[in-house]
Amino acid sequence: MIKKLLLLVLLALPVSVFAQKFAVINTQSLVESMPEIKEINEQLDAANKKYEAEFQKLQEEFGKKYEEFNALDESTPQTIKERRMQEMQELDNKIQQFRQTAVQDIQRQQQQLMAPVQDKVMKAIQAVGAEGGYTFVFENQMPLYTGADVTDITETVRTRLSK
Repeated sequence: MIKKLLLLVLLALPVSVFAQKFAVINTQSLVESMPEIKEINEQLDAANKKYEAEFQKLQEEFGKKYEEFNALDESTPQTIKERRMQEMQELDNKIQQFRQTAVQDIQRQQQQLMAPVQDKVMKAIQAVGAEGGYTFVFENQMPLYTGADVTDITETVRTRLSK
C-alpha cells in the first residue's frame, strides 16, 4: 500500500511541477517610471539641501574656531588654549551627531514616502500574478537564464499601475 502511494506521489509530482507558471518583473525600472517618484525625489532633495546648508554653517563655524586657535600666539595661557581645543572638540562632536541624525532622518523620510508606492506596486504585482495564474513572480534584475516558459510581467504591471 505504501509503495503504491509513493509511486502515485512520484508520478503526480512531475505533473504538478510542469503545471506551474513563473513570471519575472523588474521592480526597479517599474518604480522609477512611476510619476509619484518624481515628487518623492523632489521632497527628499529639498530636505537634503536644508541639511547640507546647516552642515555647511557648522563646518564654517568649525573653520573659524580652528583659525582662531591657530592665530593664538605662544604667550596665550595654556588654559585658554585647552578651552579653545575643547570648544573645537565639542563642535566636531556636534557636527558628527548632526550628520548621523540627518542621514537617519533622510532615510526615515524616504521609507515613509516610498511605503505607499511599494504597497501600490506589490498589490499590482499580486493582481497580475493572480490574473495570470502564476505560481511565482521573481525579481528580474540579474537573471542568469530565463527559459521560454517564464513570462516578463513588468509591462503588464506598469499598465495596471497607470490606470
